[in-house]
Amino acid sequence: MKRKRSYLAALRFRGGVATLGAVAVLTAITVITSVTYAAPAAAEPPNMLPVPSQVPHAINGALPPPPFPRLGRIPLRAQAKGFDHRTLELREAALPSPTGDPMFDRWPTNLAALAPGQIIATRDVTATAAPVVTAPIRFARLIKFRSTDATGAPSFGTATILAPRTSRPTASHPILVNNLPIDSLGTACDPGYTLAHGFSIATNVTDLIPPTTQLALSHGYAVLIPDHQGPRMAYAEPVVAGHVVLDAIRAAGNLDRRSFGVSRVAMTGYSGGAIATNGATKLLAGYAPELIGRVVGAALGGVPADFRMLVGSMNANLATGLFHAATFGIARERTEILPMANDFAQWLATSPLKNVCTVPAALAGQTFWPMQLLSNNPDPFHSPVAEHIYRVTKMADLKSAVPLYIYHGTQEWWIPAAGARNLYREQCLLGARATYREIFGEHVSAAVLGFPAAAQWLDRRLRGIPAGDECRGARTPR
Repeated sequence: MKRKRSYLAALRFRGGVATLGAVAVLTAITVITSVTYAAPAAAEPPNMLPVPSQVPHAINGALPPPPFPRLGRIPLRAQAKGFDHRTLELREAALPSPTGDPMFDRWPTNLAALAPGQIIATRDVTATAAPVVTAPIRFARLIKFRSTDATGAPSFGTATILAPRTSRPTASHPILVNNLPIDSLGTACDPGYTLAHGFSIATNVTDLIPPTTQLALSHGYAVLIPDHQGPRMAYAEPVVAGHVVLDAIRAAGNLDRRSFGVSRVAMTGYSGGAIATNGATKLLAGYAPELIGRVVGAALGGVPADFRMLVGSMNANLATGLFHAATFGIARERTEILPMANDFAQWLATSPLKNVCTVPAALAGQTFWPMQLLSNNPDPFHSPVAEHIYRVTKMADLKSAVPLYIYHGTQEWWIPAAGARNLYREQCLLGARATYREIFGEHVSAAVLGFPAAAQWLDRRLRGIPAGDECRGARTPR
């Protein structure tokens, strides 16, 4: 053990792939051969264990700091109170690259003077959106609006409103908010960017499957598709996602009050989209109380409801690519994570990987790289920062202001059904109205098999049929 650590610490980065590969292999060997010496936490899986304290020092000793730029002035998108200049330079370097489209790239300087949901700019995108949607539409409008980031600072959001061709131009449309599982770090991966520019290599397959948007349009409903990860592409951060979703509903009403400002609204999302939907339902009462009378229900499928649980199910296995991407995404809003990143993590976060979309992120799971090897802290999952992130992302004390339909695959191994069951029970105990269904299958098959019942539930809400309440038994404290 001592010999291996000494050799690892003696390595120095010389720009060669072989040297970096040696660092990776030797670090992995160090962890594997040392993990038995770490004191296990009660009832926690081995992939949450700390690594030997020498490992972070060895990794930083083997790599130079990444050469991200020194800046005289921190851009608006990277500013945050309470952090030193170099940390904010790292934040800027880790944020997604500009797309070249000012609707998605440009941060207005007057955001603090605008109200949440106030429109900043609009663009007709019917010509490019129609082939993407593959369903008849009357028009598609991209909206840029003022929103709020995860820490309460002014930000902006984008969303696309699709009007069905089957309705009259002056009709009031029931609206389905379709929170797609974006699960990406690059802005070009946003559904709004695809709708505005057409299909590209960055388009996510989940933009079209299952056909939630197409079904809603065929029923005569308008569809609102928020780019719910926000302008920083904060994948998996539920607070910023909830704000963007709610402000997108406000912005649609501000665009055309008669068509989109008075009708019923329902929300849906699966997996990463369920993170946004969950955040929106919990933040609704405090952030957008004027919408409570209009939002009639929300369906959440495959919801990652407890990030502490996800560490044990996703770290250091085939899911680790998405787990790393989610951690980098949350760090874009929660700046306190950045000082924990070691040199290797900073190299990754500021590399072209910062623009990765869903499929490449998923394929990165083949590395099986433990998150502990990306931290300056040998026990990152039990650090004060981690405990804070678990708490603020779970929002366990916030009651949904609307009825919930929660569905989940019984055989899920990466996003365990226990998290969805706990969410259902949590909301029942808080007094929310909720329904819970478990579907045979894992994450992908449950998305398909659970879709029809969720779509029917949403359709009934948009037609004005009140939701039932199955919480009676679950409201009994254990």
